Amino acid sequence: ADIIETNTFSGTTIAMADYHMEDLVYELNYESARLAREACDKYTAMNPDKPRFVAGSIGPTNRTASLSPDVNDPGYRAVTFDELVDAYYEQVQALADGGADLFLVETIFDTLNAKAALYAIDLFINQKPPAPQWGDNRYDRNKFPIINGLVWKYTNSPVGGRGAAPIMVSGTITDASGRTLSGQTTEAFLTSVSHMPLLSIGLNCALGADLMRPYVQTLANQAPFFTSAHPNAGLPNEMGEYDQSPDEMADIVEGFLKDNFINIIGGCCGTTPPHIKAIAEVAAKYGPRDLPENDHIQKLSGLEPLKITKETNFVNIGERCNVTGSKKFARLVRESKYDEAISVAREQVETGAQVLDINMDE
Repeated sequence: ADIIETNTFSGTTIAMADYHMEDLVYELNYESARLAREACDKYTAMNPDKPRFVAGSIGPTNRTASLSPDVNDPGYRAVTFDELVDAYYEQVQALADGGADLFLVETIFDTLNAKAALYAIDLFINQKPPAPQWGDNRYDRNKFPIINGLVWKYTNSPVGGRGAAPIMVSGTITDASGRTLSGQTTEAFLTSVSHMPLLSIGLNCALGADLMRPYVQTLANQAPFFTSAHPNAGLPNEMGEYDQSPDEMADIVEGFLKDNFINIIGGCCGTTPPHIKAIAEVAAKYGPRDLPENDHIQKLSGLEPLKITKETNFVNIGERCNVTGSKKFARLVRESKYDEAISVAREQVETGAQVLDINMDE
């Protein structure tokens, strides 16, 4: 493995509250990163030509900012965006202090949660000295390295900008609908997080490699970043165990490599060291995916993507959800009459708006 993930998937105060362990969150993340750092440094020293790196694993938490857990109260949320940002910031700081080289925001079922994590990372990065830029000799390699659950190629980051720790983002398509749990298509999910200078975007968990393939292909065709996939070892059996062998999984994954879909490949649930070894041996035969040229098209997304091109007809933008420009909307927000405020948005959509401009700044 070239990259070792920290064992911190649920390492936030929000997730650990179920166990009354909020006060241990910093220590859990710090120590996990420190132990991974020690292991990586040990094996890098043994083989300097194959450096190892630590990925700070940042999971989705056990709450969702986009959906209500109460079917009788669809407007209720068990967590706020600001609460998520605060929780993620503490996790990010501890992972960085412990020695993580990059951040992996993974198993994303709710893009709003992921945006909170990305915002927390951005806040942290901008309050720290710039990290070393991509491009020194350690990262300039021409083969797929192996990581714990992932295989990737180090090159210069595909996006420029400020010095920052590399960020990997990995979503989860829950079933054959091709959508995340919060309802976004793969392409809409990509658009929603493309404002960040990501190292990579990909998919993991929920599906085996065979079922994940069409969604990985979508990312490969559209993403301006490196792409990743770490599927499960097939689907679980009736006992919750995974039966797909290392060779079977590697055979399916090889199709991703042959078709130039990915830069990062590996395994999630049900995968073991033999699975990663088999995938690594297959990956060694192929080069990484080439990045597509930037099409310079404006892309927006809700649950579905919207591309605005030269061929697009007139695009209607509803601008009444604006506390500055609409006295009615501002009054409803001030009076906490959110159901009525939402009706302002709904009315615009029903009368033909394809995009809503929402402004809450007075």
